[in-house]
Amino acid sequence: MLLTITMTSDESVPATDLGFLLHKHPDRVQVFEQSFGTAHVFYPEASPARCTAALLLEVDPIGLQRSRGRNSPDFSLSQYVNDRPYAASSLLASAMNAVFRTAMRGRCPSRQDLADGGVPLELSLPALPCRGGAAYARRLFEPLGWEVAAEAVPLDERFPQWGDSRYVTLTLRGTARLADALNQVYVLLPVLDQAKHYWLAPDEVDKLIRAGSGWLADHPERAGITRRYLGNRHGLVRAALGRLADAEGLPEDALELPEVNRTEEEHERRVPLNERRLEAVTAVLKKEEARSVLDLGCGQGKLLARLLRDPSFARVAGVDVSHTAVTIARRRLKVDRMPSAQAARLELFQGALTYLDDRFRGYDAAVLMEVIEHVDLPRLPALARVVFGHARPRTVVVTTPNVEHNVRYEGLTGMRHADHRFEWTRAQFREWAEEVCARYGYQVRYEPVGEDDPEVGPPTQMGVFTAVR
Repeated sequence: MLLTITMTSDESVPATDLGFLLHKHPDRVQVFEQSFGTAHVFYPEASPARCTAALLLEVDPIGLQRSRGRNSPDFSLSQYVNDRPYAASSLLASAMNAVFRTAMRGRCPSRQDLADGGVPLELSLPALPCRGGAAYARRLFEPLGWEVAAEAVPLDERFPQWGDSRYVTLTLRGTARLADALNQVYVLLPVLDQAKHYWLAPDEVDKLIRAGSGWLADHPERAGITRRYLGNRHGLVRAALGRLADAEGLPEDALELPEVNRTEEEHERRVPLNERRLEAVTAVLKKEEARSVLDLGCGQGKLLARLLRDPSFARVAGVDVSHTAVTIARRRLKVDRMPSAQAARLELFQGALTYLDDRFRGYDAAVLMEVIEHVDLPRLPALARVVFGHARPRTVVVTTPNVEHNVRYEGLTGMRHADHRFEWTRAQFREWAEEVCARYGYQVRYEPVGEDDPEVGPPTQMGVFTAVR
């Protein structure tokens, strides 16, 4: 796989000063061994008018797969016969970070003035996997000030009827700080590919915040970039968006993760579906005469705020796996300025819903509002054991999207939210609910949320579980 970086002269600065910025001399070929292959840096051309540095990465796909272990979810023949040696991906991004680390930090002691200013640049990636096609590549790079040339690569030029492949040839032209250009490519490579070759640990948020400094927070595709870069890991995405807003001084509403697809919001324009869910859940809790309520997966505290306004709820608690989400909830609820009597009714804490936690016990009711669909299916039994078996409140309220209703949203393809692990039909939801009831001694009734379409049902389905033994 190949990345070329070209700098042209603006009369005052010779193009060969690119060597200073990259900390790689134009007269040398340098080799950098990586765990997944070998990176080479060389200069195909170097003149005062035009200078090009090339990063060529030779990937060993067999060695890459062997280093991942047999329990890798992708352990198959496709991991030995694949596009990794040829198509730009997170492997190239990792090599960039290793080879151009100092340049990406914007440091150049010998020419710091040059590193701090914009220079005429052209970056080219001849083979780039792009889930979303050339148009998506333009959506990502054009807001950053680049002139973008993105052309789809045909499956076979001899057979145009076969159409285009998922690869594009991408060229970026513009005047920018080299550090910004490198960091933008570093972040957006795995976003376009929508895949990473390594396990996503929490420190990926740190990498994203560092590489996205100064440009990501203002990008119109900020949320989508963050989700794809972090592999749709909901907790990591929330943490990253929260830190971006804090770092850039953005208003709180910039931290919002869309809970439904925009088409769904447009469909429910008069009364947003999220508001209908809040109303429906609150009504059920009052009907069940719950005095103490635990909001499991409370997010930024919208349900908590509604419950705190009603004095009939004497004790309200919220828990979320994301520490950042809990922090944001505290800020949105203005806990520091809350009247003491109201503050005494509220508790907020961090916790995972798939692990036994005694703090979950002792409540009349628990709420899982638009939560279960964000949990991997193999982890749902653990969540049920924690909520229905260990915490065991008298009432549990569960809401989740009804996938049958998706046909009513014009333009919606796939699931309603990028982080959804699944979306159930009404029959699938009822099958899961009945299994939970049989195992843990509950009974359940079902109520629609939103308009109950006679053909495809409501947009949101709700189950109200009550303990019977």
